Amino acid sequence: MIRVERTNKFSVFSVSGGDQQPVKKPAAKPSKTNTQSGSDKTNKASKASSTPAPKSFARRDHLREIEIRVQEQWERSKIFETEKKVDASGNPLPKYLVTFPYPYMNGRLHLGHAFSLTKAEFTARFQRLRGKNVLFPFGFHCTGMPIQAAANKLRMEIEAFGNPPVFPQEEEPEQQEDKKSAESVVSAKGKGKKTKLAVKGHTKALRQWEIMRMMVPEEEIHQFADPLKWLQYFPPYGMSDLRAFGSCIDWRRSFITTSVNPYYDAFIRWQFNRLREGGKIRFGKRPNVFSMLDGQVCADHDRASGEGVGPQEYTIIKLRVLEIPESNPLACAQLADKRDRIFLAPATLRPETMYGQTNCFVLPEGDYGAYELTNGDIIVVSERAARGMACQDLLKAPWGQFPCLASCKGKDLIGLPLSAPNATYDRVYTLPLLTISMSKGTGVVTSVPSDAPDDFVALRELQEKPLYREKFGLTAEMVEPFSVVPIIEIEGYGEASAVTMCERLNIKSTKDTEKLRAAKDEVYLKGFYEGVMLVGECKGMKVCDAKPIVRQSLIDAGHAFGYYEPESKVMSRSGDECIVALTDQWYLAYGEEEWQKTISDHIHSENFTGYNDKIMEKFDFVVGWLKEWACCRQFGLGTQLPWDEQFVIESLSDSTIYMAFYTIAHLLQGGDTQSSLVGPGDIDPKCLSDAVFDCIFLGKEYPADCGIPKEKVMAMRNEFEYWYPMDLRVSAKDLIPNHLTMCLYNHVEIWKDRPELWPRGIYCNGHIMVDAEKMSKGKGNFLMLLQSVEEFSADATRFALAAAGDSMEDANFDRSVANQAIIDLYNEEEWIKSVSVDHSAGKLRKGEMLFMDTAFMNEIDFLVEVTGDKFEQMCYRDGVLKGWYEAMIARDLYRDWANKCGMEMHEDVIMRFVKAVVIMMAPICPHWCENLWSSILKESGSVCDASWPSFTPYDPLTRKRYTFFKDFLKNARQSTLKLKTPVRKATVFLASTFETNKIAVLQFLQSQCDKNGRFGADVLANMKKFLASREDLKKDTKNLMQFGAFMKQEAELCGTDALATELTFDQKAMLEENEVYIKNSLDFDEVSFYYIHEKDTLPAGADKKKLDASIPGKPTFHFAK
Repeated sequence: MIRVERTNKFSVFSVSGGDQQPVKKPAAKPSKTNTQSGSDKTNKASKASSTPAPKSFARRDHLREIEIRVQEQWERSKIFETEKKVDASGNPLPKYLVTFPYPYMNGRLHLGHAFSLTKAEFTARFQRLRGKNVLFPFGFHCTGMPIQAAANKLRMEIEAFGNPPVFPQEEEPEQQEDKKSAESVVSAKGKGKKTKLAVKGHTKALRQWEIMRMMVPEEEIHQFADPLKWLQYFPPYGMSDLRAFGSCIDWRRSFITTSVNPYYDAFIRWQFNRLREGGKIRFGKRPNVFSMLDGQVCADHDRASGEGVGPQEYTIIKLRVLEIPESNPLACAQLADKRDRIFLAPATLRPETMYGQTNCFVLPEGDYGAYELTNGDIIVVSERAARGMACQDLLKAPWGQFPCLASCKGKDLIGLPLSAPNATYDRVYTLPLLTISMSKGTGVVTSVPSDAPDDFVALRELQEKPLYREKFGLTAEMVEPFSVVPIIEIEGYGEASAVTMCERLNIKSTKDTEKLRAAKDEVYLKGFYEGVMLVGECKGMKVCDAKPIVRQSLIDAGHAFGYYEPESKVMSRSGDECIVALTDQWYLAYGEEEWQKTISDHIHSENFTGYNDKIMEKFDFVVGWLKEWACCRQFGLGTQLPWDEQFVIESLSDSTIYMAFYTIAHLLQGGDTQSSLVGPGDIDPKCLSDAVFDCIFLGKEYPADCGIPKEKVMAMRNEFEYWYPMDLRVSAKDLIPNHLTMCLYNHVEIWKDRPELWPRGIYCNGHIMVDAEKMSKGKGNFLMLLQSVEEFSADATRFALAAAGDSMEDANFDRSVANQAIIDLYNEEEWIKSVSVDHSAGKLRKGEMLFMDTAFMNEIDFLVEVTGDKFEQMCYRDGVLKGWYEAMIARDLYRDWANKCGMEMHEDVIMRFVKAVVIMMAPICPHWCENLWSSILKESGSVCDASWPSFTPYDPLTRKRYTFFKDFLKNARQSTLKLKTPVRKATVFLASTFETNKIAVLQFLQSQCDKNGRFGADVLANMKKFLASREDLKKDTKNLMQFGAFMKQEAELCGTDALATELTFDQKAMLEENEVYIKNSLDFDEVSFYYIHEKDTLPAGADKKKLDASIPGKPTFHFAK
């Protein structure tokens, strides 16, 4: 986070992480806005505020007045509407296409949308200042189950409870977020993440009516039982909210998805026909997260919780029951002819550890049932597991049915003898474990105490507590003879890693749940990647290599079979807990070896920018992980699958190449998002055949029978060919595992013969917090986009979002930064007005430039250059640090220098500064800059069309002198503050070169660092060896080590110039030139400067310690009254 404090002297800025205490704000009361559908509705200022604004609202209101006026100006001039442009010779002008994932239209936009959006918005405006023809289009996503499911829930609530509904008073169940074990993380290859509700800070499930009441006037809520109402209502508000935010969007190209929009519907049908034609869409049974209630696959966007969760394959181990007492429920008539084919069936992610089985665990009070497999074997599992197996063709009953042949409690299974495949022991027993969860796996747990800490502790308790085991009817021979069986060796953990970890963490009981979880995660991760098998057919192999081999051997021998469950709990939007089902499914063959390799090669080529290593690491991981993807379902809004219209294309699959549709949407729809009107191209959507889209997007022949004039089709082709490829895609990081990677896959296939049309760059950011806490309505820090604009102004909101952060880590929107931005923007506008008045009146100084004029001009060159570099890298936080904070600090020093020297600021310098700041900040605070540019500076045209400030490469020597002067003032001021009495006289001791022994240290450090001033970790140890090797230096090792450590730190902060053995400018002459300012600034009556090497000129009695401490660029001071 960036904080700025202004003293009576200069601005001081600091950069810190998110560990600062947030300012506590009162929670806002949700306001009700009497909204109507349609883009012409105005949004009135919110009466409620979630945080105190500045003491006076006048400054905020002034900024809002500017914003409204500027937005009207932009609207009239259609400044963001753009087409293909050419120069005088007919050559295309440089273009830049930036896109942002269209938001889902089941509500209004919030600050999280705005944060990610700013990365695209800032870049679009910056690239325009760089001279490019920039297109930033924006659409709205309506495909999928969320809207349909919400409408259905609302309809059911109205039917059940009336309109308005009167709900019964009851406690709502809390949404629990599943924690993933290391086993599931490794098996799922690390793609687990938080659910939507957890991310948004909700803790309780809300009724749909209650959700709608937060967004819609209560008298209108019943209308949303019709899903089409959502499509009519929310997109216009999305547009108006983004307009209020100042977004530079070409709204002519906006559209909504689904078959409601026949133009987009035709485009998606064309895309899928081409994917199928290329062999990328296939049909077959595939495991998918499935809702039995909805009767279809439950894709990410169809889920109330569990987004990103996929199928996880377990191995069911068949533990044959050796003996069944006649009194046992399993000895029933229905199973009489199956007594020798009854198995307890634990699910495991670790089939390679079955060599170490010592027993099996069940939950004594758990409910279990006997179910028949397709081969006639009987397995004993929980009903929940049987429900999943019924949809995976594992049970003998018809698909989706799971008749129970016998029911029992877990306590009925305790003591049963079992034959465990691969186990060292011929006979093991079923034992009780009270911590088993019946909501995961089969409710039966196989026990491997050598490598599973939970199993080791549970078995140990039963062995050491005879009275406890007797409660369950267990005898000593069922428990005591079973010792830990070493099966895997892990370096540092031995041959029984579970035992080792339990001893290290002092785990005494199964109640030590947190310790056991930590032990389990560490043991499994270490074991999987570093463990070596000690037994079995894979003896000597690493566990990660042995696992699939051992598993397949168990399956081939009939001792095991595969079974899928969701990686963690998934709830559909219809309220159903999902299972995994094998469904007849059209699926995209993501992960196909050649396809995958093409993606990987592209993102690592010079034709693609990932902006930072974290983004690229995530893409590498997902490209290697993403496999077959169910691309349709039988419920929800969307486009029907062209060749099998019982299916609707799901919401992630119809949103992969729509960026290409933006290039022609204005000709088809002209800004009518739902295409209720024919667009300016006067093209009937029924004429948009696959052949037409082939001509537009694939460069194929014009279809003469298409019913669209050739010139119109070719105009669309020219627009596409001009704007593609997409230069930048911006998104939050959570879309890398699905949408963004799928976007790459689909572009590569559709334009497989034209790699020059594949995406050129993708940027991802983290999520946004508010005042260092996750956004939550309960905490009063959940900010809607329009609410933020009204509370802080659009520009102050944008400023705080720019300052929030740019990495993949979660960023922090600090409301105090937004409030301070209101004050700063207002004050700087007033100052620029005064400078402009002085400029017009001819009051500013002209002619010869003094040192500070030249130095400040050089600093402007530096700041313009480095701010441009930071913006180019999409490091907007760093760019604002340079282009605003450091620029204002430099301006403050220059202004103070002129004032205390009794002169006006130089006209050329200060006017260049003003224009440079206005242009540099135009991507961040465009309304403020536009107002200054047009209304105050009286520049022609819009600031949006200005050119990035010109600059000459800054002069390092001038900047070094300038930095020396700033540091001199800072150090002198700090030195006087340490004194107890005021001082009026100062003597300054300057050094132009280092002593011989210190020069040797500097030369050594120069040999140890790179051009950026970075050193190896052992540089100080090496320096100590260097000093010891020199007879002339080792006697002063202590002092030279201190000096070397200090200069190393200086080099890391300031670069290698800090290691120069002498200064290349005259410090004394520069200070004497600015003596008047020094005295006035530091409140000295007298100040004198001396070079310590000019011993004849030094004042009598000069302090030797002061003389010895002075080094080049770091003078010492002697003060007197």
